[in-house]
Amino acid sequence: MNSRSETLSSSHLPTNVRFVLIAVFLDVLGVGLIIPVLPHLVGTFTHHADMQAHWYGAVVAVYGVMQFFCAPILGALSDRFGRRPVLLLCVFGLGMNFLMLTMVTSIFWMLLVRAIGGVTAGNMSVASAYIADVSAPENRSKALGKIGAMFGLGFICGPVLGGVLGEINIHYPFYLAATVSLANVVYGYFSLPESLPTGLRKPFTLSSANPFAGLSGLAHLRHVGALVWVYALTMFAQFTLQTTWVLSTELRFGWTPMQNGLSLFLVGISSALMQGIFLGRYVKRLGDANAVLIGLASSSVVLTLYGLANHGWMMYVLIVCNILAFAASPALQAIFSRAVDVRSQGLAMGSLTALASIMSVAATLAGTSLLAQVSHFPKGSIMLGAPFFMAASVQVIALTLAMRHLYLNPVQV
Repeated sequence: MNSRSETLSSSHLPTNVRFVLIAVFLDVLGVGLIIPVLPHLVGTFTHHADMQAHWYGAVVAVYGVMQFFCAPILGALSDRFGRRPVLLLCVFGLGMNFLMLTMVTSIFWMLLVRAIGGVTAGNMSVASAYIADVSAPENRSKALGKIGAMFGLGFICGPVLGGVLGEINIHYPFYLAATVSLANVVYGYFSLPESLPTGLRKPFTLSSANPFAGLSGLAHLRHVGALVWVYALTMFAQFTLQTTWVLSTELRFGWTPMQNGLSLFLVGISSALMQGIFLGRYVKRLGDANAVLIGLASSSVVLTLYGLANHGWMMYVLIVCNILAFAASPALQAIFSRAVDVRSQGLAMGSLTALASIMSVAATLAGTSLLAQVSHFPKGSIMLGAPFFMAASVQVIALTLAMRHLYLNPVQV
């Protein structure tokens, strides 16, 4: 057995994973900084709540469309040239996008800037491929969960800081996010080693990086089947929640950027606890399949309760109660990763990112349009929870499909 195989077989993550995890943390920190204030920045160019919801949906959707087409290309490029250069390119593009957002003077310029940002928005898929490169198949859920933990840690720090800065000046979070991302490029340039040996790289072809071909390929992976739909529907529900949260809580409870930052802080805490501390033992005891099912069930219930909540404090309580939901995504990704050849991890993770991107577009347009339709209802109205009810319904469908596949399918995943 060669040294790389021994590393992959270790029960502990290799030391070099720390570099990519820190890179992911700094990346998500930058994203988290702008979440509480991006809807307000859109609002500076609109005059009514319904128009703010529509244009915010467009700003988020155009980013997702570009990510859908470009993430598989970036993933395939990382299979050809290595993870390191592609990851650094993505983080640099993110930093420049944050900086450009401080200069926009109209909603149309904002749409263009976000479209450009979506071109290099493949960093999470490349980071996932990096982790898959250096982790053993039996350890992959835990390893991929570390990325989720860094995601959670970024959300612990980013939204709170973004909320505080946003109440001082709406552009301050964008300046800080740009600084963090560009500093991350410098850090990665000197500290991030390559994870994919030259001998395991594969040629790049445009046909292999076609997002539609990649999605079709996912559906035919060994032992995966309907789980592609489960992943897609879960992403739809998740992005509906993410893209309507700030506007919905503002309309329903009159929340400020600071209050939204605090709520996302709790989301980050819950994610970090589950994916960074408990996930390894949790999945080892229950298995990936049960982790997926329990997570989807928890999310279905809590999404419904989000819609029913008539006091802001209830949202904080529900976030904490939903901790088991954060195990579902890394467990699903681990199932996909084990079904993919080691030479195609980048393309596979890029295809998953593309699938998530197209779901983010659909969820954003559906969720913000629905919110715009009910925006005239008074504060505290249950109708303002309509996007959460839609997300809960979709999550129930995902849970049903997952149960059918994982319990009735005789093949073990």
